[in-house]
Amino acid sequence: MMRQYQELKARHPGALLMFRLGDFYELFFDDARVAARELEIVLTSREVGKGRRAPMCGVPHHALAGHLARLVDRGYRVAICDQVEDPSKARGLVRREVTRVVTPGTVMDAALLPSREHRYLAAVSGEAGAWGVAAADLSTGDFMATQIEGPDADRRLADEIARLDPREIAIPAAEVPSGTNQTGAGLAAMDGGAVQTAGGRWTHLDAWRFDPGVARRALLDHFRVTSLDGFGCEALALATSAAGALVQYLQQTQQSPLAHLRGLRVYRTESVLDLDEITRRNLELLRNRSDGSARHTLVGVLDETMTAMGGRLLREWLLRPLLDVDAISARHRAVGAALEDRIRREAVRGTLRALPDLARLVGRIGHGSATARDLCALREGLERLPGLREQVAQLPDARFAGLAEALDPHGDIAAHIARALVDDPPAGLRDGGMIRPGYAPALDSLREAASGGKAWIAGLEASERERTGIRSLRVGFNKVFGYYIEVSNANQHLVPADYVRKQTLTGAERYIMPEMKEREDAILGAEERIAALELELFSALRDAVAARASSLQEVARALAETDVLLSLAVAAERGDYVRPEIAAEPVLEIRDGRHPVVERLLEGERFVPNSLRLDVRDRALLIVTGPNMAGKSTLLRQAALIAVMAQMGSFVPAAWACVGITDRIFTRVGATDEIASGRSTFLVEMQEVSRILHGATERSLILLDEVGRGTSTYDGMSLAWAVVEYLHNHIGARTLFATHFHELTELAEVLPRVHNIAMQVQEQGEQIVFLHTVADGRADRSYGIHVARLAGIPGEVIALAGRILQQLEAAAARPGEADAEPVPSRARRPRQLPLALELASPLEEELLGMAIETMTPLEALRVLAELRERARVRRAGAPERKDRRLQ
Repeated sequence: MMRQYQELKARHPGALLMFRLGDFYELFFDDARVAARELEIVLTSREVGKGRRAPMCGVPHHALAGHLARLVDRGYRVAICDQVEDPSKARGLVRREVTRVVTPGTVMDAALLPSREHRYLAAVSGEAGAWGVAAADLSTGDFMATQIEGPDADRRLADEIARLDPREIAIPAAEVPSGTNQTGAGLAAMDGGAVQTAGGRWTHLDAWRFDPGVARRALLDHFRVTSLDGFGCEALALATSAAGALVQYLQQTQQSPLAHLRGLRVYRTESVLDLDEITRRNLELLRNRSDGSARHTLVGVLDETMTAMGGRLLREWLLRPLLDVDAISARHRAVGAALEDRIRREAVRGTLRALPDLARLVGRIGHGSATARDLCALREGLERLPGLREQVAQLPDARFAGLAEALDPHGDIAAHIARALVDDPPAGLRDGGMIRPGYAPALDSLREAASGGKAWIAGLEASERERTGIRSLRVGFNKVFGYYIEVSNANQHLVPADYVRKQTLTGAERYIMPEMKEREDAILGAEERIAALELELFSALRDAVAARASSLQEVARALAETDVLLSLAVAAERGDYVRPEIAAEPVLEIRDGRHPVVERLLEGERFVPNSLRLDVRDRALLIVTGPNMAGKSTLLRQAALIAVMAQMGSFVPAAWACVGITDRIFTRVGATDEIASGRSTFLVEMQEVSRILHGATERSLILLDEVGRGTSTYDGMSLAWAVVEYLHNHIGARTLFATHFHELTELAEVLPRVHNIAMQVQEQGEQIVFLHTVADGRADRSYGIHVARLAGIPGEVIALAGRILQQLEAAAARPGEADAEPVPSRARRPRQLPLALELASPLEEELLGMAIETMTPLEALRVLAELRERARVRRAGAPERKDRRLQ
């Protein structure tokens, strides 16, 4: 038995081997040590040779699912080894084989899968700065691939992997995420960022599996086609390489025909709004930053879906908002139609609520792991489709008419399942009793034979009592001895001569009769043949349904889309959302906008709406000032969430909105560090700013919150000033720039597309009231000491801070005088510019040298900026602006 174990273990290196012994799955040697630690079960040992013992632990076969879930969730691959022949018929050792390998990316058990999230397995292939990515959700049959090329391919690879959130990533064995080889940069980016955050892990496959020729042949054989042109990837060598390697890996681990992986969807990452992992985290689209759950997130607000299929598709739409104006408008029209027709909408949702997860049912059927109960659930779902189809067709929009057309009820499949299976089949496939009487004549004959034998056995007890006069005589059965007659010791003198003693008990003897043994053999033989024939008939039925997997998956997709559109209509009705206007040009205008998540959390309190206008032509960058807690961060995130909602097809929380198509959303908010990787808070902040400045385009939307706060005052202010100028002069994207450096508001006077807006407060003596409204203009105070008081800082500290603040403000007002009282040295006015700017000419240097003695540093910078602007205007031949103050 241990030789058998070692042979099977050698075939699956790197996997924990769960070896079936009777009613337990056992693990040995190092596997046992790992499993005992991870599962918190007792580690024992077993003798495997003279003087040699092997560490061992095991779990009951009926409790496998729970233990398997813990191991897979912790990143282990587990090979399940089952007995593949009847122990009663085995000549010597029972034959065992690995029937499946469960990895983090290939989980199929419903109990181990999040119902409303995809569980992807990904494969990555790279070459000379280009990447192929393939991903498959084995539980639904969703299979897709893309090719990423261009100067920022490494960054886009990491973003796409983070968006997919795979549980497992297959890469060539020669490639490691170290940044030292040809594909190292992108893999290192994933390893250091998105993938680890998402819980992904690496699986190394033989490099030859990624060879384009081998991978292409694997796809052709799997899909049974002669060309990949129909899938759109014939010319995409890297995408084909990744997809082919992924199919080979699934075939190797699943020992399944994968009948539900019948299509490959090729997509382009450039066709959707780019939301990188940092932006998704900062905007809390799917998970909140406090506990990682869906509570207090945008998906938590929008998800009113009635099916798990719809829940998964909603998350896909949320992570992949569209860029095509017509496609977005088509979704908006459908949501609007459902919003207006509440009665029909709720009728459809009521029917959807009763449907099973067809996508995952079809996945298990195509995988070959479906039970009779799964097929009955599929039948029940299909039988509801004719009524649902009629309801969907009545919704007043052409999109719903198309979805209704796609809801093919597959009446022949439903009828076939109804004929073949009983209404309430057993949970297991070997328990018998799942095939309906009348479906197979041969099975009915065997059942009649077994039934007749059981009836004879049932009547034997009464006839033998009468024949022998033994009133306590009993006929019984067990798996070891079969049928027997039990007689107590007190009645042994009445036992007939034709009884044959079989077993002695403490107070009785057990006997058999020759005729009884013949009947037993007939019954048990018939039951074995019944079990085998039922399994054969069921497997044929399952294969017949699997052959229609592609069309059944189309039905599941149509159901999911219907569910999502209606969910968005319900969310719009409950939140009083409006349909946004979608513009091709980069604008963002919101009238009385609201933050969808914060508004929900207020629970009856009124959210104070705010209006906003961004236009790259004349109002591209807004500097947002105001006190802490006044709502600056809420305003920034609110604008981005409205843009995401609009482009995914949702209505938005506003009185009116016009959203210009946005290609990427960038965010730099919050203070975080990554000490383990040697990155301070300020370094993380600067790296995120660098990512924005290198990646943004004029069509992007940028949210910057407190840039420069992680370093000294003048360093931070200088960097913030320079970032604003660079965004204005070189990128021109719509930008919201929140800051407490109030000196930056001077930029609105010298940069034509920079404007100031401020969060409003009302002072009442020493107290302030946050109005949570925004208006054009600037703030000159942050009220930080007031916020500190609200946070519970000791009164003595608050009083001292107030006195120091007065001294600092007084010093700033008297730059040429000695300070009346000592103040911290860093408060004294520096005699140098806060920015390290390269001066264009000696004249500029002379002018600034004179001006610095009478102006603040930022006033001097205003002079410099205006001088440069005047020079640019003169060179362009445009009329010069008049500015009395500067003259």
